Amino acid sequence: MLRKRKKYSRPRKPFDKPRIEEENVLRERYGLKNKKEIWKADAAIGRLRNLAKELITASEEEKQAFVDRLNKKGFNVENIAGVLSLDKEDWLKRRLQTIVFANGLTSTPKQARQLIAHKHVSVGSQVVNIPSYMVSLEEEPDIKLKITLKVQTPKKSKAEEIIEDIVEDGEGSSESEDSEGVKNVEDLKNVEDSEVMASEEGVSEQGSEDSNIADESVNAEEKKEEPSEDKPKEDKK
Repeated sequence: MLRKRKKYSRPRKPFDKPRIEEENVLRERYGLKNKKEIWKADAAIGRLRNLAKELITASEEEKQAFVDRLNKKGFNVENIAGVLSLDKEDWLKRRLQTIVFANGLTSTPKQARQLIAHKHVSVGSQVVNIPSYMVSLEEEPDIKLKITLKVQTPKKSKAEEIIEDIVEDGEGSSESEDSEGVKNVEDLKNVEDSEVMASEEGVSEQGSEDSNIADESVNAEEKKEEPSEDKPKEDKK
């Protein structure tokens, strides 16, 4: 049985602080399982650089054919100098896990890795369960999920529920106070209207009484002014 060759090489300085911090950031950004995947990406980019260096003295046709192959794989390069400027992050961007997350099929890179490992992602008609699968530009539109994801709403804490209950109670009490205030205003209006009507009725009754008294006084005066009937005078003898 042939022994498999390593596809990566470990860093020479195992305790280099800047490198460790950079690898931690890349691991969280792309949802990687371990740092070996970063080292594999770095080794793959190193192989591409070596091929580009060998083609420096080659013909223009060979250079262009090499650049076209890389462009089909998704590396946006224009010439050999562009190939030499590639880094490990350019390789990580073309992984199936990263593209599934970048297309909005999942909410996190780790969720994309889980779906790929559980055979819920297909490229065209073929199911792919390898998160590090390199996706070409032709295959990128054919990536689909074979499962429907249910988006769960985050649960609210007890403090947030208590605050919402207090706000709802305050709104309900304010509405009831407003309704009571409206009823009180309507009652005041009704009382004022009744008082106005009662005052108008009192004024009308007083006016009628005054008119009756005036009529009676006029009649009494007319009776006084009437002349007494002439009595027959007796002849004096």
